[in-house]
Amino acid sequence: MTATPSWDTYEGSNLPPALSSALTTFAEQGYHGTSVRQIAADAGLSVPGLYHHFPSKQALLVGIMDESMNELLERSRSAEAGAGSSPSDRFDAVVESLLLFHIHRRDAAFVCSTEIRSLDPANRAAYIAKRDEEQRLLDAIVADGVADGSFDTPHPRDASRAVTTMCVGLATWYRPDGPLSPSELVAVYLDIARRTVGATTAEQG
Repeated sequence: MTATPSWDTYEGSNLPPALSSALTTFAEQGYHGTSVRQIAADAGLSVPGLYHHFPSKQALLVGIMDESMNELLERSRSAEAGAGSSPSDRFDAVVESLLLFHIHRRDAAFVCSTEIRSLDPANRAAYIAKRDEEQRLLDAIVADGVADGSFDTPHPRDASRAVTTMCVGLATWYRPDGPLSPSELVAVYLDIARRTVGATTAEQG
């Protein structure tokens, strides 16, 4: 995947035409409701031409999920690296990055969350390993916040996972024509995330 000039901005997803076409159809019709012939036609390819790059429909799904998780991890790491050193600053930066990803990459986020059962066991395990890597990043931040008193929750890992789940859920219902702009939505959900980990009033301010 070609890196964007800045992980703070969202341009095109830089997916190859076949993956971009598959993403659209998987998001609209589901993995099992989409044919390889339809994906090839939408991408301007013949079926043999599509199979030259992706040997199966499963390979298309794996490609989408792999590209999506790579981008999500890179954005999260970049957000944390650019934040202050305190757990609160790092938490805000990573959660905001997660929220923006699920807003601006909602089709990819939706496909990743809903089609995991469509992956064969080996591919499912590889995807879960990357998803867990993202989760561990936030787990560590929340644990640091509890340790230094920035956060107050008796169950830091559960709180961290609740925040991640909330961010993922945003992709299932967000619409650009909704009543809240992305920045307003991020502000609302970031406040919920802070409350979930028991951020103090001073830290939230």
